[in-house]
Amino acid sequence: MLWTMFAGGALGILFGFVLQRTRFCMTGGFRDMYITGNYKMFYAFLIAILVQSVGVLTLIQLGYVSLPYKDYSVVATIIGSFVFGIGIILASGCATGTWYRAGEGLIGSWLALAMYMLSSAVMKYGALADFKKAFSQYGRINDNTAQALGISVWWLVALLAVAVFYGVRKTLANRPKTKVASLPAKFTGLRHWLFEKRYHPFAAAVVIGVIALIAWPASESTGRVGGLGITTPSADIVHFLVTGNTKSLNWGLFLVLGIFIGSYIAAKGSREFRWRLPDIKTLYHSTLGGLAMGIGASLAGGCTIGNGLTATAVMSSKGWIALFFTILGAWTMSHFLFVRPRQKALALAQASA
Repeated sequence: MLWTMFAGGALGILFGFVLQRTRFCMTGGFRDMYITGNYKMFYAFLIAILVQSVGVLTLIQLGYVSLPYKDYSVVATIIGSFVFGIGIILASGCATGTWYRAGEGLIGSWLALAMYMLSSAVMKYGALADFKKAFSQYGRINDNTAQALGISVWWLVALLAVAVFYGVRKTLANRPKTKVASLPAKFTGLRHWLFEKRYHPFAAAVVIGVIALIAWPASESTGRVGGLGITTPSADIVHFLVTGNTKSLNWGLFLVLGIFIGSYIAAKGSREFRWRLPDIKTLYHSTLGGLAMGIGASLAGGCTIGNGLTATAVMSSKGWIALFFTILGAWTMSHFLFVRPRQKALALAQASA
């Protein structure tokens, strides 16, 4: 138990610290892709996947990490990921984003997190567990993409590397030539580097990719095959609190608690922690978003991290399908929540002019 607590908790604290300090949340990245055409965060996400992919596939081939491939439902993955994508826009944060923003004191994120944990527990262990199990029987295939195509997995990694090279080159070529004025530094020395300096998303992505890579052997050392995951561990917290079943005290549970602690440490150190109570509309959206996140991620078998970052790294078809439909869901809700109201306001302004 002590090793499980340390292996999950220590990595979670590091992960949460990095997420908070770098503001690495893909909800805003997916939203910006649709609203402003800015793909910088998406390319950063691909960098993190690539870094992790090269490392974990090497570890698998060397025999240090077990094969993670298994059967999954294409139907449940598509529908669940789309619902999850809708939820993260409503909640203003994905699974990890909600955890680390709760560590900053955002009451809306606390509410979204509570609904996310509750709905995922209901789907995995409660009243909707049989529904989830039955629904997940439709369209089952194995997620080993390379094996299905009859090619080496490294060809898929090479394809991802080309996409990353294109995205990085395009983003860096279009960056502003003039430097943006910045405020004087509040801290000096190590404290400045840890708690104040802003890092480029691409640099953050490399660090997150390394953390995601370390998660594989760290997790396997406790008997769990897989990398970073957020949804099941979040449900396990509720399951443990309700049933007292110590089997729920696993590597993933300590990982997500560590994310919260790491974010809190980073927010306090950078003087960014403060309790913030949003308006009623935001609380309403946070509630609906959290519920949709838990239901969707449970159906899809993962969230932005479990599917979008981790499963994609081993070239799982489930991971890439889930990532695509999560983005599609995020774009759909972004249209109704941001674009459409703006269009209506503009039309009214033009009509009254």
